[in-house]
Amino acid sequence: MTSPRRDRIALASVIFVVLLAQVVLYPGIAGLVAALGASTDLDASMWFLVAEFSAFVVCASLWGAASDRAGRRAPFIAAGALGGATGYLLLAILPGVVDVRFAHVLAIRVGQGAMTIAAFSLAITMLMDLPGGHGKNMGAAGIAIGLGTASGAPLGGRLAAIDPLVPLWAAGGLLLAVVPLLVLIDDRAPAPDRRSAREIVGGLARTPTLGLPYAFGFVDRLTAGFFALVGVFYFQETFGIGPAETGIVLGLFFAPFALLQYPMGVLSDRIGRTVPIVVGSVCYGGSIVLVGLVPTLELAQASMVLVGVLGALVAPATMALVTDLARDSERGAAMAGFNIAGSLGFLTGFLLGGTVASTYGYLAAFLVVGGLEVLIAAVAVPLFLRVDLPLEASFQPER
Repeated sequence: MTSPRRDRIALASVIFVVLLAQVVLYPGIAGLVAALGASTDLDASMWFLVAEFSAFVVCASLWGAASDRAGRRAPFIAAGALGGATGYLLLAILPGVVDVRFAHVLAIRVGQGAMTIAAFSLAITMLMDLPGGHGKNMGAAGIAIGLGTASGAPLGGRLAAIDPLVPLWAAGGLLLAVVPLLVLIDDRAPAPDRRSAREIVGGLARTPTLGLPYAFGFVDRLTAGFFALVGVFYFQETFGIGPAETGIVLGLFFAPFALLQYPMGVLSDRIGRTVPIVVGSVCYGGSIVLVGLVPTLELAQASMVLVGVLGALVAPATMALVTDLARDSERGAAMAGFNIAGSLGFLTGFLLGGTVASTYGYLAAFLVVGGLEVLIAAVAVPLFLRVDLPLEASFQPER
């Protein structure tokens, strides 16, 4: 096995584990926040998720710029995994030791998110550093993200059925398992950038076209945040299913989303980024609306499969576009910017989806979220036509 291929597999494994740890909490989140001292279901669940992703937004660029400045990625990933594991395990232990208040839970959740984003964002950045084709490398990231979420949903549902706190123990153990993987990976970060972290982040302004993948990353993650929160309550209340069954329904989206990411990433290397991103986003938005329209659980499950297929078309091409556009010395900061946009999308998905669903009902929430995906694609068409990305730039030999 070539060194890039070995590293691609190892890095994808790190991303898979981080996402698995994150998603195992989602199917049983209502019982989890109750066990942690919350007095409401939907609102407390929303703020529990918001706390983590707020930390993602604030800290992603700091970790990315720090790794660019140091010319190293792996030590920061290890620190992030250890810190994130500590946060998860602390949340699992506290209710049995002290009379915990939910405000304290949210504070720990912020710290856990601040560390976890280092492991996630910088593992993707290390894939950006690999040769072999941007679409291929981001496809590897995408399949890891998809498999982590696809596995986490049904696994989390079963763990939550045992006890609401069990998913926290699982998440902490999974993040601890990341650290040994890092010894297998060659750190290919570019030479250290001696500018300050502020100067590195500010340097992204010289590449305004990065706003294009950032915008799509924002709205794509918005839809994921929507399903992680509102989707869980929608399926359970509308079709009368429990956490385990909800995890299976979410898995019907995440399974094709995961398995198709790598071939779709390679496809985008061959045909370019525009068609997968723009056309895929329009169809993806329409399929989200379809989930909220169908009257039976069976049709909703089939619609979730369609959402997963179309999401797999969009996601790796969007991440690859970041790699296409970013300067080599600013890859950490550039991918951090993409993950910040994605984290803001998750936050918006939680807040917008939860607010619209609470105020106007689930169907209105599906219409708003699906419509936003279609709208961003329509607005971006003229911008894509101005971005010159020769196809041959996407291919690199493995070495």
